[in-house]
Amino acid sequence: MKNRSIYIILISMIVLWGSFVIVNFFSNPIGFLSYLGFINGNSGTILGWALALLTIIIYCYSASKLSDVKNYMFRMDKLKVVAILAAIFAGIMEEIIYRKWIIDYLNSHDYSIVLQVILSGFAFGIIHLMWGIKNIKAGINAFISTSLLGVALAIVYVISERSLAPCIIAHSIITALIEPGLLIAAKNNKLDYW
Repeated sequence: MKNRSIYIILISMIVLWGSFVIVNFFSNPIGFLSYLGFINGNSGTILGWALALLTIIIYCYSASKLSDVKNYMFRMDKLKVVAILAAIFAGIMEEIIYRKWIIDYLNSHDYSIVLQVILSGFAFGIIHLMWGIKNIKAGINAFISTSLLGVALAIVYVISERSLAPCIIAHSIITALIEPGLLIAAKNNKLDYW
């Protein structure tokens, strides 16, 4: 199977993140959707949704400078379908962890909004250092670019009155569009600064 290692990574994301999402959804569907901000009047603000859209456009445009990302961004095949499913689960789980849990925890301990946003973004960048396993430049790039994305999504979260809905949608769309190309570039050792 072509790109077998990429499928393994994406399926692992689906199993890891998906099991948590599915268990929480089926144990209390209304409560879980409300917690995420998709129902009960907590779906964010117009400005939050506009910033989420702007984040998608800027981040995907920046990532498309990598030829593998650009070539795969809108291609639809089995790999893209698996990537979309992984993106949905990753978008939900990573936004719960890096926006809701971190920012709300810092807020409950009276940290400033600025520090909440920066620390959320920094934590998001740290976890993406794993892209540097084969190539240190790729790890540095992943840390910087995902820290910036994390800061942008943290701003969206705060401006959206702490609703995860715009963050989850933006995160999922970004991941679905760029992840297959990023994984192909990493596999071919072409992931560098972008």
